[in-house]
Amino acid sequence: MFVIVSRYLIPKGFRGITLFPFIVVSEPDLKQNRILINHERIHIRQQLEMLILPFFIWYGVEFLARFIICKNKDKAYHSISFEREAYENEKDLNYLKQRSYWKFLNYLN
Repeated sequence: MFVIVSRYLIPKGFRGITLFPFIVVSEPDLKQNRILINHERIHIRQQLEMLILPFFIWYGVEFLARFIICKNKDKAYHSISFEREAYENEKDLNYLKQRSYWKFLNYLN
């Protein structure tokens, strides 16, 4: 995992993004934000479990399906199973030590 800083790779309104094996943050001080980095590390684990490319396909399809249902991009983003898992567990800095494989499936509802 490599943490890099780039404002240009981050979508507007976001502070970080994970593109295995990189975590990209929008500001240098965010490299020290343990909660944000933990959130992005959860995405690293999800991407590895799904062999990277299928993760992004699933992510896009799930976002699209949820957007069609709720017609709100913010709500669609926050209801993606990968994001729900990451947001719910980002403050638990030991989460990845005890996380079971494919845990994001529990957040599909």
